[in-house]
Amino acid sequence: MPPTFASRMDRVRPSAIRELLIYGADPELIAFGGGYPDQSLFPIDELRGIYDELLRAEHADALQYTTSDGLPELRAAIAERLRADGTPATADDVLVVHGGQQGLDLVAKLMIDPGDTIVVEDPTFLGALVAFNPFQPRYATVRIDADGLDTDDLAGVLRAHPGASVLYTVPDFHNPTGVTLSLARRRRLIELANEHDLLVVEDSPYRELRFEGEHVPTLRSLDTEGRVVQIGTFSKILAPGMRLGWMVASPDVLARLGLLKLAADTQSSTLNMTAALRFLQRHDIDAHIDRVRAVYRGKRDTMLAAMDEHFPPGVTHTSPDGGLFTWVTFPGGFDAARFLREVAVPDAHVTYVPGEPFFAGESRSNHARFNFSNVSKADIVDGIRRLGERLTERTAPLVG
Repeated sequence: MPPTFASRMDRVRPSAIRELLIYGADPELIAFGGGYPDQSLFPIDELRGIYDELLRAEHADALQYTTSDGLPELRAAIAERLRADGTPATADDVLVVHGGQQGLDLVAKLMIDPGDTIVVEDPTFLGALVAFNPFQPRYATVRIDADGLDTDDLAGVLRAHPGASVLYTVPDFHNPTGVTLSLARRRRLIELANEHDLLVVEDSPYRELRFEGEHVPTLRSLDTEGRVVQIGTFSKILAPGMRLGWMVASPDVLARLGLLKLAADTQSSTLNMTAALRFLQRHDIDAHIDRVRAVYRGKRDTMLAAMDEHFPPGVTHTSPDGGLFTWVTFPGGFDAARFLREVAVPDAHVTYVPGEPFFAGESRSNHARFNFSNVSKADIVDGIRRLGERLTERTAPLVG
């Protein structure tokens, strides 16, 4: 007889991105689906030297338990980088976690009771919904446009949902749309959070991947009442397999997050934390990030130019100033998930992520997220051309 699972499992579903992995065996496949960094840019030689050194008897402490909050020296190094970005922080303000995704899980455990209202962008990061859903929240959604979350709409949403407790946002190079929240809206968001007693979760995994445009302060740096929990990660600037991220919050919030971290896994990997620390101490990570930015900028330019050339009228895309993604909008009535199954994969041998799973409220079928970081320029051009040819056939009746 099967076990009776907790009711929270009713909200746990496979990720749409995870399901795309079933197509991985196709050697002709061009994958615009995942949010993977370009692994050719990983600093392999530098990390090999560090790990070779650490895996010696005289450095056995790198394989030992350490404090649950993370290595103090690494937390100090992260705080130093935050200060350089304009965000006040000390080592005591930083909690090291297993990537940004664990940060979302810890926030959910801390803040969400069944039935609580969580405010999210429309659309929002799929991974956040995956983390929040088991805790059985209700969602209130806010429009998003070229300047990010619409704070005029947010004000109305908060009036309509006076019990909302958490606002989740990806302000820098938004996942999935690629847009960035303007400074004026960041300031207004903080005002509204103070007015409505909200905890703001600032998820910023792509912040250091700006290709162009003006630097915008973090929400955490604009915070006046200790309401912002900022989540960052080494996954996009060093290597995701190290599974290292961080959280920054007010002392009372961070202390509770630390207790939840202790309960979840005791600590992050001592070996990987030590390796990350050595990398920061011995190598110029900013020069490394500059190289990554240059490559991704070229790939973004290639993808947007290919879409402009090959996609038919009525198919539009965002133009991100950084990050890993662009968001494509098809004509009304177009079903991006169906097109993926019936045409893009079997005929064009191309994948992307259909937009529907990114909507916490009313889903819309005529959107898709495209990743450019983990595909070569040649494959970007080829894949977009293949899709464009098929899209022209399918969308002509919808725009004509």
